[in-house]
Amino acid sequence: MNPTTAAPSPAPGARRSARYDAFHAARARTDAVARLYAAAMGDDYPHEIAASSSCDWPLLGLLTARLRMRPGRLLVDAGCGTGGIGLWLARALAVRLEGFDLSPVAVTQATGRRAHFLDGDIGRAAFRVAELEDTGLPDSSAHGIVCVDALGRATDRDAAVRELGRVLAPGARLVMTRSLRRGAQGAWDAQARAAGLTVEHVDERPTEPTMWDRLYRLWIAHADDLRQELGEVRTQDMLREAHRVLPTLPGRRAVLLTLRRPNTPDTADAAGRMPGPGRRPGDELPGERTLQ
Repeated sequence: MNPTTAAPSPAPGARRSARYDAFHAARARTDAVARLYAAAMGDDYPHEIAASSSCDWPLLGLLTARLRMRPGRLLVDAGCGTGGIGLWLARALAVRLEGFDLSPVAVTQATGRRAHFLDGDIGRAAFRVAELEDTGLPDSSAHGIVCVDALGRATDRDAAVRELGRVLAPGARLVMTRSLRRGAQGAWDAQARAAGLTVEHVDERPTEPTMWDRLYRLWIAHADDLRQELGEVRTQDMLREAHRVLPTLPGRRAVLLTLRRPNTPDTADAAGRMPGPGRRPGDELPGERTLQ
């Protein structure tokens, strides 16, 4: 390399993914993070999924019920992290899966987990790097979309919801976690209309703020252990998140939002023709942007 030639700057997406790449790489070397999530959730912790999010057994039940998907159709896991949620749903619902995430490290780990969930049928699921605002998926291609604790990573949440709405087939549903301050008006009604979607269900998640409170306090209490197992930089990232979000939790309202694209007779089965996998601002709380 010519020492007088400046190296090109990393793309914005690569810069934003670096924190998540480092977290997922560090977590793969130890079960320290999983142990603390399990301690915070107790019996509600789905060990097999091992997500770094608010995904618990009650949420998995709600996701399954609200998606209402038929076997063999296509589920998209938007902001999939290491893939546990999407893969669990793909197995439970007997559907195909397309997952994407900002982090290449997470995508690699998700790809490696397919055999555990799907046995020899790993061709039913594919993972790739993409952003919420630019999924690269065809119009009307998904029969269902899940987005768990990922919308906060979007640089433009309105654009992300519009993009996910574009990908959604007529009659299909986008099911996503959201949070806001109690008493505030969520931006989701306007976001849904702008994406051509309707709000079908708003399910309250009253135990979610308490879970985050327990988890963040565990991170702080076990900071020395985390430094030994994850390193100083990763631990400081986690502690900053804990101290930033903890004061907001007493006023937090968490929900599971189900948005549906209305049926149109001429395009209602458009997603069935898709090939298989592989081919009001200020209302939202900081906790929407969580490690996945």
